[in-house]
Amino acid sequence: MTPDLLTRGSETLDLSGEVCPYTFLRAKLRLEELPLGAALTVVVDHPPAAANVPRSLRAEGHEVVSVEQTGRACRIVVIKRAEHRLAKKE
Repeated sequence: MTPDLLTRGSETLDLSGEVCPYTFLRAKLRLEELPLGAALTVVVDHPPAAANVPRSLRAEGHEVVSVEQTGRACRIVVIKRAEHRLAKKE
């Protein structure tokens, strides 16, 4: 699947102006609210976040589909592949 197909039905979380570690924490919290398999596009403009957010999301068990630098901003497309380990099971 291409990132363009993924982002059509996904939502975007614009974290422009935010710095690490808040960029990762906010992305992680938003993913926790989404169903498994949902796509989220995270936009960051803090240079360390462009490397740290994808690495940290992979470590949490999610699939990072693409990381694209466009000017100052970086678009990270991620698919939720894991539930939070403390999430309630229904």
